[in-house]
Amino acid sequence: MDVISENRAFGGVQGVYRHSSHSCGCEMTFGLFLPEEARDGPVPVLWYLSGLTCTHENAMVKAGAQGWAAEQGIALVFPDTSPRGDAVADDDAFDLGQGAGFYVNATQKPWAPHYRMWDYVAEDLPSMLQEEFPLDMARQAITGHSMGGHGALTLAMSLPGRFRSVSAFAPICNPMASDWGAKQFAAYLGGDEAQWAAHDASHLMRERGFDGPVLVDTGTDDQFYDFLRPAALADAVVERRQVASLRLQKGYDHSYFFVSSFMEDHVAFHAEALYAG
Repeated sequence: MDVISENRAFGGVQGVYRHSSHSCGCEMTFGLFLPEEARDGPVPVLWYLSGLTCTHENAMVKAGAQGWAAEQGIALVFPDTSPRGDAVADDDAFDLGQGAGFYVNATQKPWAPHYRMWDYVAEDLPSMLQEEFPLDMARQAITGHSMGGHGALTLAMSLPGRFRSVSAFAPICNPMASDWGAKQFAAYLGGDEAQWAAHDASHLMRERGFDGPVLVDTGTDDQFYDFLRPAALADAVVERRQVASLRLQKGYDHSYFFVSSFMEDHVAFHAEALYAG
């Protein structure tokens, strides 16, 4: 693992690191904020999964999460959104290829050799983090924005017992029925829609739900509202009788101004779950 940078922040350290990923078959970069409490021992972990076109850096710089995490003594992990490099397949479109991994394991050419973001977030990066940093991996929570909100919800519901809480900012709620999902699933996973269902938050909510608290915020003026399909997730929550807080925030759009406006709420929401029991 290589240290790219480490900066003092809110009494802790905001680092950026590069490592060789077994799952993605390339070097991957991630951000990690460690609060001051990490000097004395392992601290709880909150994952933040970013959206289309983002790297590890977008949320690390724009979300305003470190100050709130420092108050709660929680570490923040900011993974990248896809594999990268000259040898990694890409596409001219912003919503496919590098920067658009969709948190799935691709099975189709040319994506399959490197696009294994599910394994990267679920297994590869957590294993490395546990070895290298003072993190309490028995206390994990997960959140994300847009494509990352999709990833946070699907990972949380598919890995029972891994995360104590899940939240999302403007998540892609029903990708099987959206231009942000159907296109990428067809490219990465092929034409069998049965394979797509494992990565659709609304479908997973109906079938499995989540054994813990759920918080989702979406702006009423989100310019991508129709792609996100929040009503599909709301219907699934009602059908499942899932305990959840689904909030429409008046006048907010899809930007990081929206994310940063409600970051304090989300960090406090996760802190309550991470420190319970």
